[in-house]
Amino acid sequence: MEQKAQATTRRFHGSKVVLYIVLTLLAAYTLAPLYFLLVNSFKSQSEIVRNPLSLPSLWDFSYLSNAAEKINFFRSLGITFLITLASLILIVVVSSLAAWIMVRNKTKTSGVIFLFFVSAMLIPFQSIMYPLLNFMDMLGLKNMGGLVIMYGGFGLSMSVFLYHGFIKSVPQGIEEAAVIDGANILQVFFRIVFPLLRSTTVTVIILNGMWIWNDYLLPFLVIGNSSGVKTLTLELYFAKILSGQYGSPWELIFPAVLISILPIVVVFLSLQKYFIKGISEGAVKT
Repeated sequence: MEQKAQATTRRFHGSKVVLYIVLTLLAAYTLAPLYFLLVNSFKSQSEIVRNPLSLPSLWDFSYLSNAAEKINFFRSLGITFLITLASLILIVVVSSLAAWIMVRNKTKTSGVIFLFFVSAMLIPFQSIMYPLLNFMDMLGLKNMGGLVIMYGGFGLSMSVFLYHGFIKSVPQGIEEAAVIDGANILQVFFRIVFPLLRSTTVTVIILNGMWIWNDYLLPFLVIGNSSGVKTLTLELYFAKILSGQYGSPWELIFPAVLISILPIVVVFLSLQKYFIKGISEGAVKT
């Protein structure tokens, strides 16, 4: 028995070693592009070409300031933040309310509507791109406001799916107690139910915020080269950093991309523990 226990222990430790090796390799594979971007954002063109994988000989922040000036960083940052924030507020409020009503209203109609939301996750954007743009153009909404509405629509299906799964675990008794105390339907939701959805809400914010922040195609199709209204990704394009006639120097490309993705990376890192918790709570219970 003792020998068998020792053999089991050795196999267990051996499997843990293999697991750690695999996870280390995956982490290195994932972080390698970020390392490459970071170290080359502080180098001159010649140093990047000579040794792109080494640390910079001098951490020169002037490359970051030059890139920020080239892409009108603070103006485009404000526009991107405004579009992302408005879209996220729309997605969170509408999807959480819709999921709550579908969970509490247990009818065949609610089930069918929920299936429509879930099936919408499978529809590729490219298949509805031109009809949607033509429709929004007829309504006079090919602008920032229309862009926010479209982001809100595209983010609803997955967000409803996540909220729907978690709300099932919220006891209905606490809502009934609030109604007895005189709360109306909006007070029940926003004061009782919504605070319990914090981890799922953070997950919805991160998942939708990342793709809205980094999206290029939809802003390009909706607002294009509008004077004074460009997101960070559009500035990267129209400043001809990534699409210049003869190409831009690497000492401008790397820092421009770095400062464009840095804000959303910081947000993700600060909220990642809620992100993992919300994914498990929202998906498993569905």
